[in-house]
Amino acid sequence: MERLFEAEKTALVVIDLQKWIGNQYAPYSADQVVSNAAALADAFRNKGSLVCLVRVSTKDGKDMPKPKLDKSPPPLNMVEGWDEILPQMNVSHSDIIVTKKQWGAFYGTDLDLQLRRRGIDTIVICGIASGIGVDTTAREAFMHGYQVVFAIDAMTGLSQAEHDHVRDIIFPRLGRIRTTKEILDVTKEQA
Repeated sequence: MERLFEAEKTALVVIDLQKWIGNQYAPYSADQVVSNAAALADAFRNKGSLVCLVRVSTKDGKDMPKPKLDKSPPPLNMVEGWDEILPQMNVSHSDIIVTKKQWGAFYGTDLDLQLRRRGIDTIVICGIASGIGVDTTAREAFMHGYQVVFAIDAMTGLSQAEHDHVRDIIFPRLGRIRTTKEILDVTKEQA
């Protein structure tokens, strides 16, 4: 049987599960994604594996990219504390918090440095949204030489079509796709 990953060389990277998220996602609801991601984070912490919680934040919006676009992005839901990690993620003192200014979690952050210094060669990735932050971070991880495992039911898209496209076309070219249960089973096997 294939060994999906080694706990001591693997980090969970959770994308943008913060207070700004709304509820218009497909195929999974935000609640389902947060529940699955929290279960993964707890299991990784219990194994002594690294958990990286990624959030997007800005002081005044001037530090974020502003390219000319054919289609405007959805507006950020900047409620009070919008950039705080959701409490359901049970942030631990052992977690690494990565703050980004764009879609991907590697560019302009110390994520790669934090992973390499800890001997990490594999990331399990989840979060919102499948075709934006998750996809971009996975592509960056692939280009940095990391093994990538997608927790496919611990992520969701802004639409079913977006999620299906990256799940069926992009993700299989970047890594391996597994369910939360399959990943949790691996963490239990490595007791």
